[in-house]
Amino acid sequence: MVATAVTSAFFPVTSSPDSSDSKNKKLGSIKSKPSVSSGSLQVKANAQAPPKINGTVAVTTSVEGSKNDDGASSPPPRTFINQLPDWSMLLAAITTIFLAAEKQWMMLDWKPRRPDMVIDPFGIGKIVQDGLVFSQNFSIRSYEIGADQTASIETLMNHLQETAINHCRSAGLLGEGFGATPEMCKKNLIWVVTRMQVVVDRYPTWGDVVQVDTWVSASGKNGMRRDWLVSNSETGEILTRATSVWVMMNKLTRRLSKIPEEVRGEIEPFFMNSDPVLAEDSQKLVKLDDSTAEHVCKGLTPKWSDLDVNQHVNNVKYIGWILESAPLPILESHELSAMTLEYRRECGRDSVLQSLTTVSDSNTENAVNVGEFNCQHLLRLEDGAEIVRGRTRWRPKHAESSANMDQISAERA
Repeated sequence: MVATAVTSAFFPVTSSPDSSDSKNKKLGSIKSKPSVSSGSLQVKANAQAPPKINGTVAVTTSVEGSKNDDGASSPPPRTFINQLPDWSMLLAAITTIFLAAEKQWMMLDWKPRRPDMVIDPFGIGKIVQDGLVFSQNFSIRSYEIGADQTASIETLMNHLQETAINHCRSAGLLGEGFGATPEMCKKNLIWVVTRMQVVVDRYPTWGDVVQVDTWVSASGKNGMRRDWLVSNSETGEILTRATSVWVMMNKLTRRLSKIPEEVRGEIEPFFMNSDPVLAEDSQKLVKLDDSTAEHVCKGLTPKWSDLDVNQHVNNVKYIGWILESAPLPILESHELSAMTLEYRRECGRDSVLQSLTTVSDSNTENAVNVGEFNCQHLLRLEDGAEIVRGRTRWRPKHAESSANMDQISAERA
C-alpha cells in the first residue's frame, strides 16, 4: 500500500472512470470529489490512479488523509510501519551526544604518554627530563621581525621571559605575582634579574618555529640561575644561548631580600645540578660618562605599557633603550651577536633616562673576528644614577659591509 502510494504520487496512472468507480465502491468509505477546472491538478486522497475528467487527470492535494461524505477529514489507515518511531532522528541525537562526549574526553585526557614527560593540555609547553626542564615552541610572527627580515633581539628576549613564567606555572609554583611562588606572595617577594648574558649564533626569520628549553639552578646562597637554549624545532640547530642570575626583592620596600626557608623548600626540588650554558663573562663592564661616551640619547621615558605586573619596567625594555644610542651605521651593516647586561636599579613610570654608547674595535689579530665591533653601554637616570651597564658585540651582516665599516671609523674620528 505504501509503495503504491509513493509510486502513484510521482507516476500517475491513467484509468477509466468505470475501473475507478469500481475500486471506490470496494473501499466503501473513501470517495473522490475532483473539481473540474481547466489546467489544475489535484491528488486523490486514496492515492489510487486518478480518473480522467474532460481529458485531464484530476489529482488531489492531500496524501495524509481523506474526506468523508460530510467533509470531515479521516486519518490514514494505521499500519505497522507508520506506528514505528522515527529511528533516524533518534540515531542522529545519539551520534551528536557521543561526539560531544568524545570531544570533552579528549580535552580532559591529557595524561603523558611517557612517565618522563608532562604535556600541557593548553599547548603552552611541556616539562621534560624528570620535570626539571621546560620546553616550549614559538612561531616567529610577521610583526616580530625587523628591517633585516629576522626576529629582533627583543623578540628573542620576550621568548626567554615567557618560557620562564610558563615554567613556573607548569611546575605549580606560580602564585599571584609575576613568577612568584605562593610563599613568595605571602611575604611580598618578587624575582628580579641582576645579570643577563646572551649569545646569538643565528637569528630566526618569519615562519620559523623555534624551541626554547629552560631550567634553573642555584646561584650562591641567595640567588637563582636560569639558563635557556633556543634551537630550530625542525633541524635542531642551536640559535641562541642565554644565562641569567635572579635575586629576590621585597615588593613593598623595593629592597633585596634573602631567600626564606619556606621559599627555598618550594624551588630547590626544581634545581638542576648543571654548569651554565655559557661561560661567565669575566670582563668588567666599564662605567661611561659624558666624557667617554661617543653617542648619547636623552629624554627616554617609560610608558604605562612598559610596566609589568610588579609595577616596574620590564627588563626587555631596557635593551631597546640601550640600543637607542647605538650608531646607525652599525645597526645597518652589523647584527648583535652577544650581549652582557648588569641590572643595577629599577626605574619607575616617571623616570627620565639617558642612553650612552661608545664603540671599540675588536681584536683584529684574530681573523675570525675581523669586522666585528664591541660597544659599551650605560643606561642612567638624569641625575646620574645607573640603571643598566652593558656590553654588546656586533658581527657583519654581509661580506660587502666594509664600506660601512669605513663610515663608522670616519664618524668616530
